[in-house]
Amino acid sequence: MSKQPLRLIYVGRDIELRIISLLVRASEVAEETVFIDLGSNDQTVDLATEFGCRTLHYVENDFTTPDLARLISNSSLGDNFANLIIHINDDWRLRELPVVVNRSREGWDIYIAYNNQANQELVAEELVIGSLDFDHIYVSSKGLEELAKANTMTSTLNFPSNLRVRVIESSDKIKLPQRESLATASRFAQLFYWMLETKHPLFLFGIPGLVLFILGYQLSGNVIDTFNELNSVSIGVTLTTIAMTLIGLFAMMVALILYIMGKQVEQIQSQYNWNRNDDKTL
Repeated sequence: MSKQPLRLIYVGRDIELRIISLLVRASEVAEETVFIDLGSNDQTVDLATEFGCRTLHYVENDFTTPDLARLISNSSLGDNFANLIIHINDDWRLRELPVVVNRSREGWDIYIAYNNQANQELVAEELVIGSLDFDHIYVSSKGLEELAKANTMTSTLNFPSNLRVRVIESSDKIKLPQRESLATASRFAQLFYWMLETKHPLFLFGIPGLVLFILGYQLSGNVIDTFNELNSVSIGVTLTTIAMTLIGLFAMMVALILYIMGKQVEQIQSQYNWNRNDDKTL
């Protein structure tokens, strides 16, 4: 297990909608957070700066793992940190962060997880480090120094034997069952939840009253057509439909009255607070 403090480094571009949540989570697991911008055209860098995150800029069109290591080594960042570098793209999800952070606890000097989109059979020992499309990289301070010395032809066999090095294909993303949050729910579900939470009178009385009224009205026509003679059954059913209709109508009236009264109470309360604040200022 590494005893060095952890520095979490995000690498990406145009992620203004995700950068704040990424930085908040990073502050929970790492002592320092850095963002390497690959040429964003939105507010990503500004948001990261406002959050207090240090930002580095990589201006080249193509970047490789040795290039990133040299950028970090030549920057003003401290060299007594272990570095966890994560490439943020459209496929990467924040729920993968705890699994990736575990790489810092396995004692590697250089750990590279790469993406194999072509599904080719590759031998890790023969891979050229500079050609890998990495998913995440963990390097200790010593490993960062050695990775920065790599060139376009360096493979895992070219690193010193005293370093613990591992290059592995990134496994399939972890798929956990996710609950649908209120923010992603449909508009109707949000309205339904709001009515339940606020105990809105239009929901508590209005909707049941409307249902009872419609059912009573529909049943009343069928009752008149069905029963041709008066008896206990026909009278009972008729009275039930009439009561259902009247109860539904009464419930809708109660819902409207309570809704209007609630608005009036809110207006009076707001006016009272406004007057009370004026009295204090006089």
